[in-house]
Amino acid sequence: MRRPRRRLFAVAALAVALPGLAACGGGSGGGTTPTPMPGMSGMATGAPGAGGATATGKPVSRTRAAIQNFAFSPATVTVKIGTTVTWTNQDSDPHTVTAKSGAGPDSPTLDQGATYQYTFTKAGQYSYLCTIHPFMLGTVVVTP
Repeated sequence: MRRPRRRLFAVAALAVALPGLAACGGGSGGGTTPTPMPGMSGMATGAPGAGGATATGKPVSRTRAAIQNFAFSPATVTVKIGTTVTWTNQDSDPHTVTAKSGAGPDSPTLDQGATYQYTFTKAGQYSYLCTIHPFMLGTVVVTP
């Protein structure tokens, strides 16, 4: 009786660990990415790597945000310079992640399950919205 329980535990542990591991990987390799705005870079799932380090050579940290129930969650994210924020659309409707002022993230339309990554390399406050549903608002605060 002990063996089946161990296998069940191992399968359950693997089922819990795999989604987290999948979210940590993805398309960010060690290459460079064209920068859409000075001090910023962004990419959608499947695009070439966003780079594994900032221009100063410091490792990039990662933060996740969900798009669910027609809202960005959390609505405000505070990160340090060099952090890559990954948004995942968990709604069945498409959404975008688009900077309100023109400086910041600018995703393509994200269908359900799609992700978009953006690396913040300059301190400041970045307000964004979904262009399809403009009542959906979010903010990324980037600190030194």
